[in-house]
Amino acid sequence: MVALLPFTLLAIAFYLAGASRVWLKLARKAPEKTLLVQLLGLGALITHGIALYGHLGLPQDFNLGFLEAASLVNWLICTFILFASLRHPTLNLAAALFPLAAIFLLLTQLSGGHTAKPRSEDGLFLHIIASLSAYSLFALASVQAVLLAIQNRQLKHRHLQGLIAVLPPLQTMERLLFDLLLAGQILLTLGIISGFIFFDSLFAPGLAHKSVLSLAAWLTFGLLLVGHWRFGWRGMTAVRWTLGGSLLLLLAYFGSKFVLQFILG
Repeated sequence: MVALLPFTLLAIAFYLAGASRVWLKLARKAPEKTLLVQLLGLGALITHGIALYGHLGLPQDFNLGFLEAASLVNWLICTFILFASLRHPTLNLAAALFPLAAIFLLLTQLSGGHTAKPRSEDGLFLHIIASLSAYSLFALASVQAVLLAIQNRQLKHRHLQGLIAVLPPLQTMERLLFDLLLAGQILLTLGIISGFIFFDSLFAPGLAHKSVLSLAAWLTFGLLLVGHWRFGWRGMTAVRWTLGGSLLLLLAYFGSKFVLQFILG
């Protein structure tokens, strides 16, 4: 863990520098520097990735405790918003997400890690990465849904100052939300299918609650996407369904992992 400390500190510095630049822009105290924030974000992702590689015990082992999983999810989320910023105005999200990634990376470094388990099956590794990638996209979609709800409320009450002034147009926000939901649903489907292939039973003791909640979330997001395509569901309907499905996934993975690791030991 000590050898990873320089990469951890560098990643935290890059994250905080990028977030600070976004906050200054949002406060109108500095001009917009999209390329600079993207470069700082790229530096953070590279150094975070190197540190995370060691925290996970790769390549021989695979250590995925609560903090390691949270750090990996935050790394994936920041990766998605950085690449999405090439097409959509998503960098404002870095104001909150970059510091969050820095916090979980620091906590992972300070935790000292847990006993790593041998990586016996690459198929199981694929299942975990696909599932966590899906959780990351849906977590980002839930943040997008909250911002969309705030934007809808402010437009309804004709409040044209504050947060709404720095958000993209409503149509762009909704398009990004459904892009995230579609990509997340594809990855969640891959995670569920690979789980059925590589686990003897997804409903065995210790897995049943996670499987049921994941399937319920998959059904929730699927119905929302079909409703949007077939019936034009949008606005607050999309927000409620997105937050409901995201809550199910949060309980499925992190809820059970937190209880097992920190409460039951």
